[in-house]
Amino acid sequence: MLGLSTYAFFWQHSARVHQPVNLLGMIEQTRAAGADALQICDYPEIEALTATQLADVRTAADSNGIALELGVRGVRLRRLESVLSLANSLGARLVRTMLVLGDDRPTVAESVRELEAAVRLYADYNVTLALETYEQVPTADLLAIVEAVGDPHLGICLDPANVVARLENPRQTVDLCADRVVNLHVKDFQFERQSGLIGFVLTGCLLGTGQLDVEYLYQRVRPEQRGISQIVEHWLPWQGDAEATVVKEQEWTAHSVSTVRHLVERQRQ
Repeated sequence: MLGLSTYAFFWQHSARVHQPVNLLGMIEQTRAAGADALQICDYPEIEALTATQLADVRTAADSNGIALELGVRGVRLRRLESVLSLANSLGARLVRTMLVLGDDRPTVAESVRELEAAVRLYADYNVTLALETYEQVPTADLLAIVEAVGDPHLGICLDPANVVARLENPRQTVDLCADRVVNLHVKDFQFERQSGLIGFVLTGCLLGTGQLDVEYLYQRVRPEQRGISQIVEHWLPWQGDAEATVVKEQEWTAHSVSTVRHLVERQRQ
């Protein structure tokens, strides 16, 4: 399943554009892009919607043939109980989360205890939890948690771009996580020299043109064969004005969807 993240609409739903797109607009654009899913990720507004508004989002997704996923933060049981209720309201079968939520930074042992209880609840509703690889937590710790819990309803949301900020190697992270991946974030990145040659900036770029070995990622993880949802994101820099930025964001989305479809098709041959 190929989907878009709300991060693919980062600028389009920001206050920097005249008419920010809402979730219903994102669902329609997701269908128009030829994708099958929308991951509502790090989108706090979703938790403030009424039951009626959530039902409207789910109805819109169903009528457009779009599966919904959730992306939140936190692993405490009480937090994940609330998220599970939200996921069930939306019909979401996958919830991506992160260990750190504000000032709460649970240890590996604490995370295992909380997630063991949470996963039992999630399994009852056939909802899978995915811990995302990112710069605040060593990838080895995430894997240790997943392995300690030992339930197929808990796995890794693999994002090789995020780990660069921990000085972890993206290719090695792919190798470490491949067998535990249940969700894949697809975005490319590159280092660019700062003005005056003083240091570098890690930024996004068009998929397939940067330092993500996307061919290796797909060969190693085999997401289509394993039924793993592939979610397109972007780290698109601001393009100087709103109109140019929105156009570029949409171009990147179209290119990413086409590139992923091509990768999947090659793997089928």
